[in-house]
Amino acid sequence: MSFLAIDVGNTRLKWTLYERAAPGAAALAHGAEFLEQIDHLADGVWSALPEPKAMLGCCVAGSAVRHRVHEQLELWPQLEPHWAAARAQEAGLINSYEHPARLGADRWVAMIGARAHMLRRGPARPVLLVMVGTAVTVEAIDQHGRFLGGVILPGHGIMLRALESGTAGLHVPSGRVCEFPANTSDAITSGGTYAIAGACERMFQHLFRHCAMEPLCLMTGGAGWKMQPVMTRPFELIESLIFDGLLCLAEQRQAAGRL
Repeated sequence: MSFLAIDVGNTRLKWTLYERAAPGAAALAHGAEFLEQIDHLADGVWSALPEPKAMLGCCVAGSAVRHRVHEQLELWPQLEPHWAAARAQEAGLINSYEHPARLGADRWVAMIGARAHMLRRGPARPVLLVMVGTAVTVEAIDQHGRFLGGVILPGHGIMLRALESGTAGLHVPSGRVCEFPANTSDAITSGGTYAIAGACERMFQHLFRHCAMEPLCLMTGGAGWKMQPVMTRPFELIESLIFDGLLCLAEQRQAAGRL
């Protein structure tokens, strides 16, 4: 039974059509569109797809963008849209957020995918998950599957624009990351990169101390490739974590008759 997974971020919509709703399912087709272009999906690339039997999405771009996606999904009249949202507990993950439903759907879904990756590799252990996009989140999950909490900080672009708008004479640079920056462009680029890396290292130490076990360090997000080389410890870059989480959720929801 074919399954359509959709990830709507702040910049792009990414989609994958799978042969079925289960972890490890083969991808039949996939693509990505900037949000400005999503109104052409139904008469464009989606028009050539076989009709999916189920759909589950993750959207952080707001209700207006979600409504635009629904309009495109009308291409398949029998397909009922479903959207993931954080819950107190689901798919083996326990949510310790003060108000569980206020946790971002992308964070929740990616953590479900990250924990599934960890469990496939051997005995349970903590997971530190870094998502690098428009914003950066660093999530701590203990070995029992409890999301302990996480931090949110600006991504590279937001940091650079803040410096440009708030400081006279500074402009968004095309600098490089280096140990001892000797020009303004390198200084700004290195500073933002090291700020993110430093937050990740601090969260690693918190999680290691709390669990008395070394965490598995995973990274995802469109800008993950920029951060991975400069981290203070090895992080594995897995770009598909949100889709992996959607597959886990879809399998569970189908089994319960909720998809």
